[in-house]
Amino acid sequence: MKIGIIGASGKSGKMILKEVLRRNHDVTAIVRNGTSITHPDVNVVEKNIYDLTPNDLKPYDVVVNAFGAPIGEEKPHVTAGHALIEALNGTNTRVIVIGGAGSLYVDEKQTTRLIDTEDLPENVQRTAIGQTKNLQELRESQGITWTYVSPPAFFDPEGPKTGVYQKGKDNLLKNTKGESYISYADLSIAVVDEIENPQHINERFTVVSESS
Repeated sequence: MKIGIIGASGKSGKMILKEVLRRNHDVTAIVRNGTSITHPDVNVVEKNIYDLTPNDLKPYDVVVNAFGAPIGEEKPHVTAGHALIEALNGTNTRVIVIGGAGSLYVDEKQTTRLIDTEDLPENVQRTAIGQTKNLQELRESQGITWTYVSPPAFFDPEGPKTGVYQKGKDNLLKNTKGESYISYADLSIAVVDEIENPQHINERFTVVSESS
């Protein structure tokens, strides 16, 4: 399978790239700075997400959007998400977007989202608003194939790789310790599992795992 990873040099992008390589897929890193990718088995396209075109994306079966912006910035997620949707039009390429937890519901009746509570710091709130707008635009899009992945509230770059996770759709999940948690390593497994065995076409899913 031919897979492109936007933001492959970032925190989550690196882990997803590693997992894709482990499973022997044909992978291309789509990054702003090509020198950030040194693995000999990785193709590199040096391009900003804002400048991608349908011709850039057509070669791939799946493109993973692991684009990241500084915490506290709302607009980049909206602008980048919109640009990617435009670039996907006219292609058969599926996109998997690594989003945020803010749009997940915290109650069974699905009346209150995490961003509607006081549990998120103000700077994180702005990022979550941008990611939520990206999800809404995906839901309103026509003619593209997408999946949006919401990590839990605590997305741990240093956490263990357990290989075990639970999935849900639109509600915030917690593990046996009552933690909304997953490591970058376990999220990367969930993402590549979804690439290989699509279960969430044109919808969002979320995951949770044990912290140790």
